[in-house]
Amino acid sequence: MITRFERQVSGQGLFDITRGVAEAMSQQGVTGDGLCTLFIRHTSASLLIQENYDPRVLDDLQTWMNKAVPQDPTLYTHDDEGPDDMPAHIRSALTASSLGIPFIDGDLALGTWQAVYLWEHRENPGPRTILLHIT
Repeated sequence: MITRFERQVSGQGLFDITRGVAEAMSQQGVTGDGLCTLFIRHTSASLLIQENYDPRVLDDLQTWMNKAVPQDPTLYTHDDEGPDDMPAHIRSALTASSLGIPFIDGDLALGTWQAVYLWEHRENPGPRTILLHIT
């Protein structure tokens, strides 16, 4: 069974969606052990597991990405949805569109300081759709 859930975020950055994933699993009645697969249906946002204790980690990741893939319209030809369109595609290509997370007794088996993040690469994004599949 595949569950679909949406998240509306406010611009670029990393947004913790761990609770939303856990709620979607709970709504499916997930128990026991298995694998939760997440997939984001967009080419300008991504998913990752990262530290949730020190917010500076997220700031540093965003700062690094901004330097690695600058939003300089003179560097890109594709700009159909604005000047942040192509940089967002490149950032998405450098990260992940899917994650596999084990679960034990129905709970995500994340480490103490781990969380699941939606990494938004657009300045003015629309709602983001994430698919969740349990095996």
